Amino acid sequence: MTILNWTILVLYIIIVVGTMLTVLLENRQPAKTMAWLMVLAFVPIVGIILYIFFGQNIRKEFIINRHTMDRMTRKAMLEVAPKKDSPFIERHQTLMRLFANQSLALPMKNNDVEFYTNGKTFFPVLKETLRNAQHHIHLSTYIIENDALGNSFADVLIERAQAGVEVRVIYDDVGCWKVRGKFFKRMKKAGVDIRPFMPVHFPMLTGKINYRNHRKICVVDGQVGFIGGMNIAQRYLDGNKRGPWRDTHLKVVGDLVHAMQRTFLEDWYFVSSSLLSDQKYYPPSLSAVKNECVAQIVTSSPTSQWASIMHGYVRILLEARHYVYMETPYFLPTDPVLFAIRTAALSGVDVRLMIPRHGDAKIVEWASRSFLPQVLRAGVKVYLYEDGFNHSKLLVCDDCICTCGSTNLDFRSFENNFEANMFIYDEASALQVKRIFCEDQHHCTLIKSEQNLFRRPFLHRFVESFFRLLSPLL
Repeated sequence: MTILNWTILVLYIIIVVGTMLTVLLENRQPAKTMAWLMVLAFVPIVGIILYIFFGQNIRKEFIINRHTMDRMTRKAMLEVAPKKDSPFIERHQTLMRLFANQSLALPMKNNDVEFYTNGKTFFPVLKETLRNAQHHIHLSTYIIENDALGNSFADVLIERAQAGVEVRVIYDDVGCWKVRGKFFKRMKKAGVDIRPFMPVHFPMLTGKINYRNHRKICVVDGQVGFIGGMNIAQRYLDGNKRGPWRDTHLKVVGDLVHAMQRTFLEDWYFVSSSLLSDQKYYPPSLSAVKNECVAQIVTSSPTSQWASIMHGYVRILLEARHYVYMETPYFLPTDPVLFAIRTAALSGVDVRLMIPRHGDAKIVEWASRSFLPQVLRAGVKVYLYEDGFNHSKLLVCDDCICTCGSTNLDFRSFENNFEANMFIYDEASALQVKRIFCEDQHHCTLIKSEQNLFRRPFLHRFVESFFRLLSPLL
């Protein structure tokens, strides 16, 4: 070998070994560390590329600043927002206090909640609410596509901005990776204050691709709020090659809108360095809603000290008495969530899990299937949604608590993304989510036993098990 060849080989070994040592010294969860080490050992070139794009742990670079900012903005906003009673329901007091202690997510009553299960019913309501905005529109979305639906919303936002309404929009730079800049420039030029979340630019692409704002929140005039799983994209109306897109979104009127406002303004500070804590963003509620519907807006992020939403799911599962029904488009559970699911099922709780028959990402679909034998063995009923792609993220338990938002049952949502869910402690809302789940069951096939999975070709099972190793990275 020539000196050049030896030099390249030595540099190659140094880079691979150095990367492996970096992963080892980051002291991540053992499963995630082993996954990265195996990828780097067996497919080093691909592994290094994947690590550069998805693996670098930048949490330490901004976690202190972000955490300090969170505490500062939340305290400032709590001082400005109208003081509300924080009712703690006895049965759910430990869960409610868990959220309050972890992220200052205070429970609030007097909330009217409407559920939407498809884009054809949801988007007209959202659009009409935006058209009626008089003071401000605050919209945060993971994706807003440059398609017919996205442009129709852009037109509404532009019209309101030109009418003197404050319009602020946050979109995720990776979620909107394929959307050309002129789409956003059109809104910006017309007066819409639109900002990307953690922009990623070549050739400086780093681990920032790993930490994305997956939240879907909209607040109009501080009076009406929306939260759930729907992005702004035509596929929610027309479907795609997988068929219709099924998802769940909520409209909220009442005291909890101020908590949604606070969540948006925290993210706005993150993207603009502008702290908006004026009383005008927390106006007295104009609605006459007076009820005992208690709810919390719970957020989680890679900069949080605690994985709040994951902890909430675990506690609900372990405290369930009769049933827990869950829908998720991606099932790559962390060890605590997988443990809680199996424990609940083995305790006699009716645990039902609904996932799509076909996902929108093959690798994730294959990896998801590898977790099913473990939950089936514990007695979990697994339903495969057949009527298109079910992107819904919801949970309901014991006719008394339910949650819906942007959080998937996977590593990325629980550990890497900025997520937001609404947890509702109300029988009527829980029964409504239960009905939604049961309606979706009519479009599902039940996996009757784990043996059905093992009858599939060996190659299928091998591929699923292989990609399961990458589940902490997906």
